[in-house]
Amino acid sequence: MNAFIEELKWRGLFSDMTPGTEEQLDKEMTKAYIGFDPTADSLHIGSLIQIKILAHFQQHGHQPIALVGGATGMIGDPSGKSAERNLLSEETLLYYVDCLKNQLSRFLEFDGEGDNKAILVNNYDWMKNFTFLDFAKNIGKHITVNYMMAKDSVKKRFSGDSGVDGMSFTEFTYQLLQGYDYLHLYQNDGVKLQMGGSDQWGNITTGTELIRRKAQGEAYALTVPLITKADGSKFGKSESGENYWLDAKKTSPYKFYQFWLNATDDDAERFIKFYTFLPKEEIEALIEEHKTAAHERKLQKKLAEEVTVWVHGQAEYEKALKASQILFGQSTAEDLVSLDEELFLQIFDGVPQKEISKSEVVGSNIVDLISEKSGFLKSKGEAKRELAGNSISVNKTKVSEDYSVSESDLIDGKFLLLQKGKKNYFIVKAI
Repeated sequence: MNAFIEELKWRGLFSDMTPGTEEQLDKEMTKAYIGFDPTADSLHIGSLIQIKILAHFQQHGHQPIALVGGATGMIGDPSGKSAERNLLSEETLLYYVDCLKNQLSRFLEFDGEGDNKAILVNNYDWMKNFTFLDFAKNIGKHITVNYMMAKDSVKKRFSGDSGVDGMSFTEFTYQLLQGYDYLHLYQNDGVKLQMGGSDQWGNITTGTELIRRKAQGEAYALTVPLITKADGSKFGKSESGENYWLDAKKTSPYKFYQFWLNATDDDAERFIKFYTFLPKEEIEALIEEHKTAAHERKLQKKLAEEVTVWVHGQAEYEKALKASQILFGQSTAEDLVSLDEELFLQIFDGVPQKEISKSEVVGSNIVDLISEKSGFLKSKGEAKRELAGNSISVNKTKVSEDYSVSESDLIDGKFLLLQKGKKNYFIVKAI
C-alpha cells in the first residue's frame, strides 16, 4: 500500500479515492491541492484536517498546493449548506484572502531546497479576466446540466431536504468553477490530485471529468471523512455555537488549549490520531496507558499540548498550561500574581467583577472588601462566617479575618481574585 494512503487509513482519515490514485502516488512525486474559501479573516479548527492532510502529503515526498478561493469565495459552496451564503464585497474578500495566505504559510514548508516545497495560489488570479461568455463557451459546454444535477450537494437543495426551495444559478455554478480550478492547475502546473472533505466529492469529480473531456487527461480525487464528535454532534464549536479560530486574536491560545483538554475519552482517542503528528507506536502506547489510568487524562493533555504547539507555538502552549494549572489549583499565588492582564482575563472570562478605587483596596480589611466594598458577599456577617469556615481565598490562597490587602497582592498591578469554595469567583479591579 502507498505510504501516504496507509498513513491516512491508520489515522482514520481516509474516506474515498478514484481508481488509479494509489498507482499515481507510487509512480512519481505528485502535486495535489486543497481549496480554502475565504469566508472570514481566519480559518477555524474545522480546517485543521485539510491543513494536516497537506502536511502529511508533503512529509511523504509529494508537493502540496493550498488554494485560497478568491474567486469561488465570491460565489459560495452549496455543499453541506442549507441556505444561500451572503455574498462578500470585493474589498472584504481580498482582505480575507490575505489573512488566509498568511495563516496557511505557518503550517506548510514553503521554503527549502526540495522539489516538494508547498505552493500557495489564489484562483482569482486566473478567473478575474475570464468573461462569462468565454467561460460558457469554453468550459460550460463540456459538462451537462444533467451531470451537475446528479451531485448530492445539488439534489438535496432541490429536493427540499435542506429546508430551502432550490438554489440560485450563482451557487449552481460553483461546482463548475471549482472544476475549472482543477483543469487550470492540471494544464498549467501539472496537478493530478485534488483532496478535500467527503462533502467535496461531487465538486472534485466534476474537475476530474472536466479534465477528461476538455484536456483528454487523467486526474484523481481523494477525500477524508467529515469530523464529528464520538456522540455524533458537530465538531469545532463551543456550547454557545461559537467557532474555535486559529487566530489567537479571535480564540485565545488558552481557550484553544482548553478545547482539546476537555475532549471526552472516546474523542481524545480519535483526535490524537487525527490532529497530531505523533507516530503510530507512540499513540498506541498512550492509548493503552490512558486506559489503565483514565483519571490522569494523559491522552487529553498530550493531545492539547501537540495541537496547541502546532497552531500557536511552544511559548503560547506553556502560557496556556500555566493558566490551566492556576485555574485548577495546581500552582502558587506567585504564579497568579505574575500573570498579565490579557491572560488573567482569558482564564477568568465571564467572572463578575467590580471596579473599586485602588486606595480603597490596598490596606483594606478582608471582611469589608468581600462584603460592603465589592458586594461579593451580602453582608459582613456572611463574610465573617465564611472566613471562619475557611471558605474564602484571595488569589487562590486561603485567608482569615485578620487579612488585609497589600500592593503586592494585585495581579498585573490592578486585579484581585476573590473565591468562595471551589467554583464561586469574583474579581476586584483596582482603578
